Amino acid sequence: MTALYRGGAGEPLLLLHGVTSSWRAWKPVLPMLEQHHDVWAVTMPGHLGGPPLPDGGFSIDVVVDALIEQLDELGIDEAPHVVGNSLGGWAALELARRGRARSVVALSPAGAWAMPSDLYRLLATFRVGALLAGWRPVRRLAGCGLIRRLLLLTVAERTDRYTPEEVDELFDDLAGCTMLEPLLSAASVETAIAPFDQLPCPVRIAWSGSDRTIPFARYGRPMVDAVPGADLVVLPGVGHVPMVDNPALVAWTILQHTRYEVAS
Repeated sequence: MTALYRGGAGEPLLLLHGVTSSWRAWKPVLPMLEQHHDVWAVTMPGHLGGPPLPDGGFSIDVVVDALIEQLDELGIDEAPHVVGNSLGGWAALELARRGRARSVVALSPAGAWAMPSDLYRLLATFRVGALLAGWRPVRRLAGCGLIRRLLLLTVAERTDRYTPEEVDELFDDLAGCTMLEPLLSAASVETAIAPFDQLPCPVRIAWSGSDRTIPFARYGRPMVDAVPGADLVVLPGVGHVPMVDNPALVAWTILQHTRYEVAS
């Protein structure tokens, strides 16, 4: 599988997916973003088709180091607009911290929690999800509409919008993700996002209003506290990976930031 997608014209826009996913998570919004930007949707290190992570334990710094190396090899050496979802949102914020982002839109970014129990809940969710996804009959059951909705509620609200081929892609991406186990093993209260003293570029945090994986009450408030001065919006009716639920809303949320607020 190819590790990236590129299309469109204009200022560069980098798209970063969440853990266990790939660049394909962005397919619903690509046509709208390409009308305004030179879009790079990359598969992050440690994911199916992407470059491997260096040997050793997981940390966000290790991921971002490998991601910057990947971007340099692709020739993305200027600071693009960066949009990330979940882990990709956290990585987008860290790119900004290192001066590698002109602006950031973080869609339900990972990396913050109110209490240790919130972290342990999240880790348990991913472990159960990985266990179920590794059971071969589950992939077949996901072809049934009602069962697919139950299986994918942590991903999206409108699971009926996934085609059978796209459901297969979700399972393939999960099976090919080598980052998940090191991430789960290394996660601790001390690994949360480091607070920003000052934002290095315009940042928008867009939280999914129906996020069942990292709901705002438990995970959004501490993220907002860690990124003071960020513009906060809530996207109604969409789940943790909002691109499939409402592509037009997600694209508008991104473009309003990259083309209007940043330019003003």
